[in-house]
Parts: sequence; C-alpha cells; structure tokens
Amino acid sequence: MTKSARIYGLSLYDLAVESGIAGQLLEQFREVRAIFRQNPEYAGLLSNPGISKEARNGMLEEAFGGQIHEYLMNFLKLLGDRDMLRELGDCCDEYVKRYNADNGIVTATVRTAVKLTKEQMYTLRDNLEKSEGKKIFLVQKVDRTIIGGLRVEMEGRMIDGSISRHLSIISKRLGDINLSAD
Repeated sequence: MTKSARIYGLSLYDLAVESGIAGQLLEQFREVRAIFRQNPEYAGLLSNPGISKEARNGMLEEAFGGQIHEYLMNFLKLLGDRDMLRELGDCCDEYVKRYNADNGIVTATVRTAVKLTKEQMYTLRDNLEKSEGKKIFLVQKVDRTIIGGLRVEMEGRMIDGSISRHLSIISKRLGDINLSAD
C-alpha cells in the first residue's frame, strides 16, 4: 500500500466520521470496489491517460451518479484527476481498517471448498461473535484444496476444521506407525 492510498483512505474516513456517515460510506465504498474488481476493463478505461478529466468524470457520474454519496463520488473523481484510480482498492482497505478499529470489528476470513449460503454465513458469524466477544465481519473465499469443512483466519490466529487438515493428521499418524515385526 502506498502512502498516498493510506492518506486518501484515512482522509475520506475522517470526513465521513465528521459528517456522521461512516457506515453508509463503508458499504458504498465496498460496492464500488467490487464493481471495479468485476470490471477491470472499466477501471483500465478510466485510467487511460488519453481520456480527459471531464470525460472521466462524466463516465463516473454516468456509472455511479445518484447511487453513491456525493463524498464518495467526489473521492472517485479526485482519484481520477490525480491518476490514482489504481489505488482505489488500497484506499478502501485503509478506510475499512480504520472503521473496524473504531467500531471494535474484527475481520475474519473463512475459507471453504464451496460457497456458503447467506444463512450459513450468518450462523458462522453469530457463533464467532459469541465465542470471541467481538463484532465479526466475515470475508468468504472458496478454496477447493481444503476439500470440506472450513478454515477461519482472524487476528493472526487460525481455526482449522478442514478435511484436508484432518487427512494430514491421519497421514502423519499412519507414517509414525512402525509396522515392522521384530
């Protein structure tokens, strides 16, 4: 992460807190980031130096106008004007990090072999919140190598209930058995 991305993300966060819209902007920021991730060609087009600032701002207005708060819209335009749209993800990361720290939220990454349903995610989040005594924001990643079960990473710790881990333990135990007859 660049120093600029950190400064810009924190500046937007400070403005949002001062205006009482930090939570609202957080959700919108995540949605905009997801759109940019799902449409890398659009992000590339907006970063094209051959496109004027006016045209770029017009494209942003057309895509997001009326759907996101004006602070976030102006933030996107500012990044475009300064040729920093490629830093959007890092700015968002910094915003989220600060929001979570200020609101006692822990981000936990859950890895599963198949995508969990919303209900499963809610149940997992509720169980983690009860056991950890903290608010949890879950990020889901599909990782077919774990075969089944799940692996949760948060605050530098891992809870590994994956089948691949259990198979590894069984394999090690079988390798430790001495089958030779004396």
